[in-house]
Amino acid sequence: MLLKKLLKPLVLASLCAGSSFAIAQTKVIYNANGYTPLYKGKMQKGELQQFSTLVIKDGKVVKVGGDTLKESFPDAKLINAEGNTLLPGLIDAHGHVIGLGDNLSQLDVRGAKSVDDVTNKLKQFAQGKQGWIIGRGWNQELWPDTRFPTAKDLDKVVSDRPVVLSRVDSHAIWVNSKALELAGINADTKSPKGGEVIKDEFGHPTGIFVDKAESLIVQHMPAPSKQDISNSLDAAGKHLLSLGITSTHDAGIDKATWEVYKERGDQGNLPLRIVAMLSGASPDLPAMLKAGPYHDNYDFMEIRSVKVYADGALGSRGAALIEDYADRAGHHGLMLETQEKLEALFTQSFKNGFTANTHAIGDKANRVVLDAYENVFKKTGGILLRNRIEHAQIVTPDDIPRFKALKIIPSMQPVHATSDMHMAEQRLTEKQLSFAYAWQTFLQQGSVVAAGSDYPVELANPFDGLYSAITRMDHNKLPENGWRPSEVLSREDALRAFTLGGAYAAHQEFKIGSLEQGKWADFILVDKDYFKVPVEDIYKTQVLQTWIAGMKRFDKKESDAK
Repeated sequence: MLLKKLLKPLVLASLCAGSSFAIAQTKVIYNANGYTPLYKGKMQKGELQQFSTLVIKDGKVVKVGGDTLKESFPDAKLINAEGNTLLPGLIDAHGHVIGLGDNLSQLDVRGAKSVDDVTNKLKQFAQGKQGWIIGRGWNQELWPDTRFPTAKDLDKVVSDRPVVLSRVDSHAIWVNSKALELAGINADTKSPKGGEVIKDEFGHPTGIFVDKAESLIVQHMPAPSKQDISNSLDAAGKHLLSLGITSTHDAGIDKATWEVYKERGDQGNLPLRIVAMLSGASPDLPAMLKAGPYHDNYDFMEIRSVKVYADGALGSRGAALIEDYADRAGHHGLMLETQEKLEALFTQSFKNGFTANTHAIGDKANRVVLDAYENVFKKTGGILLRNRIEHAQIVTPDDIPRFKALKIIPSMQPVHATSDMHMAEQRLTEKQLSFAYAWQTFLQQGSVVAAGSDYPVELANPFDGLYSAITRMDHNKLPENGWRPSEVLSREDALRAFTLGGAYAAHQEFKIGSLEQGKWADFILVDKDYFKVPVEDIYKTQVLQTWIAGMKRFDKKESDAK
């Protein structure tokens, strides 16, 4: 214990990438165009405060105020914000940190307009590389022929090494024949429960594996080392900081990542704040739960929740629906777990002091998950743990009020609506779409919406998400007036969802999410006035500086100069 106490100042210094004197020194950020939502015990329709001066000491907010405030701190270090807009650090309540870091070094086929576009990128990427070739980002909905591609398409450019390409939503993979061979996949291979091996008219696997069928291939892929994971963490952290994200929730980590996160948390050298969820699908879940929640001394790493998976995704027709898909008669998607298994996972999580955050996209999945939560709350308790449903994209009008009654937080990603809108209109009936991506409806009933991006499924830029939340339009300002515009958010509500909403979902509303006295001084300087700039320019916002605990972690000028 004595050693731990002696190490505390060193850890704090390490966390803030400077000396302990630097963090203890009073700093005054002045000449800022500052805005912060205020908590004051209210998560809905709270106040918004404007200010020009921010005072920081010991990494925390002392006070915000007007131009004369700096005169009260004559010995402070003065930092001129040069009139730029200052906002609280943005919180992404649903992302995949290591997946993002991996994606930055793997084949990226996001935005590819055809199979040929993908294979051309693969051919170039594969040159000089040995072993498994891994990539991500394909989306057949963007192609002239929206059917799933096949292994033969990949074989044309790479046939001697296994290729595995994840769909943009990570709920399907596309592999070549070499990968099928190494995994022993043939016409006799059956689809596992909760997954689908897509086969052709002759019963042969085509090379597409949906949801739990992915494991038939993935189990044969080489596992990353701890150093690989750590490198991906650093790469992702650097990218997120450049976008103004000071805290992110990592939706589903395996044991190796859990170990790296705790080691880096103990060492005090994490790039940004992370709220990590244990993967409910991990065979190591019991051991990780038994170890108990993890929390470092400076709120950089929090592990106290479990990510549970109920269904697949809409793009791969894996989202579980009550009624048929509009574009595939007789198909209802995939439930990845039974209600009984969901209840067992919730009970196991609660008894170990962990929250349950459950992926549910389709209306059937959302209903089954709500039923499971309700049953477990009656038997075991846990209703006050701030459990979440991740995505909550398609929910029936009858089930939306149950989120409030059961105190379930809808953790939603606004950019999904603008990415999915054309595909969703094809996949779903008008009845199914009646309360799709219903952020405003959730807010109106008093639910706390925690906003995120689901990177690397989507781009991590939170200003894309803010723009989508406010407009429900794409970057071409279409459709005019927004897609199903009754669900748009105000600029203030959107900012709260990306700040205090995420903080509240992680039990951190008294620590981060706004620039109020005693909270960590996490903030960003940006080049546009978020509240006054024309709406079509919001997604063009550039982050100039990112600060965590009163220490600068990103500077655009310095980054551009490298």
